[in-house]
Amino acid sequence: MAKGPRYRLPFRRRREGKTNYKKRKALILSKLPRFIVRLSNKYVLIQIAEAKPNGDHILVSTHSIELKKLGWKGSCENTPAAYLTGFLTGLKALQKNIKEAILDIGLRKATKGARVFAAMKGALDAGLKIPHSEEILPDESRIKGEHIAAYAKNLSQEEYNKRFSKYLKDGLPPEKLPEHFNEIKNKILESLKTLTA
Repeated sequence: MAKGPRYRLPFRRRREGKTNYKKRKALILSKLPRFIVRLSNKYVLIQIAEAKPNGDHILVSTHSIELKKLGWKGSCENTPAAYLTGFLTGLKALQKNIKEAILDIGLRKATKGARVFAAMKGALDAGLKIPHSEEILPDESRIKGEHIAAYAKNLSQEEYNKRFSKYLKDGLPPEKLPEHFNEIKNKILESLKTLTA
């Protein structure tokens, strides 16, 4: 470790590899709320936050587990789930009169078609304005889970049962995922209409 009178110890979250302060400063200087997307092995968490001197103030928060309450039978961490979570977050933001935000993907690298951009696409389709390039967004077919449905059709029965056991247990054949996606998207719209009525 470096030593000497001029050595400055980096901030704790920088030492732990949790925060890139250079990127964070650029996002805060935009003066827009941050559309924060965080992914785990099981879930998608999206928050819209404002930076304040005493810390971030969370304005909107959505967890992909909320999709289960609307009848979602698929995985809570795949591309369709990321889109639907982003879509739900976008609609919640508009209800709170938040019309614009800037994407915060944390320490993740920006990869074309990644789940973080599927989440952003959901928010864009809900009506939230987020600066972006169209090229980075995933294809519509991927958002709906058509790639998962096509993959399932090409598997042997044994592999099919093994890889999609949770889908089948929940009563969703993976080939029906795109139709199920559309059904849940409509349910999200209906659920928010009842809340505003």
